[in-house]
Amino acid sequence: MNSQESLPTKNNLFNAKKTLSLANLGFELMDRKRKLLINESKKLKGRTKELQDKLAAAYKKAYIEIQIANIDNGIGLVKTLSEISPIDNSIDLKLKSFMGIELPIIKHKNKLNYPTYSFSATKESIDKASIEFNNVKQIILELAEVENTAYRLEYNINKISKRANALKNITIPKYTSLIKRITALLEEKEREEFTRLKSIKKKLSAN
Repeated sequence: MNSQESLPTKNNLFNAKKTLSLANLGFELMDRKRKLLINESKKLKGRTKELQDKLAAAYKKAYIEIQIANIDNGIGLVKTLSEISPIDNSIDLKLKSFMGIELPIIKHKNKLNYPTYSFSATKESIDKASIEFNNVKQIILELAEVENTAYRLEYNINKISKRANALKNITIPKYTSLIKRITALLEEKEREEFTRLKSIKKKLSAN
């Protein structure tokens, strides 16, 4: 705000009121958006904890199955099978817009990779271990989506909070004060003008 904008004129008063109105509207919209994002963030925190616990349990179960597979089939064979397993290229990452925020969507086209090894050369424990580690992968993908979404929401909540606080604590008080000052000065000028005109009228009447 420059010195010209603070001059006690009706035009400056109009502009100040307009700016204050926009600032109040901006704060209201930002505050509403911030509250909605905070609610979504709280839901995700609960989901994140749930998935983390689920992942820990899935890892535990998968490692038990791989230990059984090592015993049944031999560590060498299990290691060889793991090395020849194809790389999973079926993971697809897309973005969706939520209240103007780009959020990730992770899709896994093939939920269960078909075995590339011979059933006759391996025992059932290999299949069980493969299924359990595939389950681990599914949980990791879901957790990655949820954690990344939570991070992006938190980042935008902080950004919106800074802007909303700037409006609430700086812009709105500044223009509220400016409007009061300009209004007071204009009213004073009107009183002075009224007194001056009254004085002139009195002198003219006397003549």
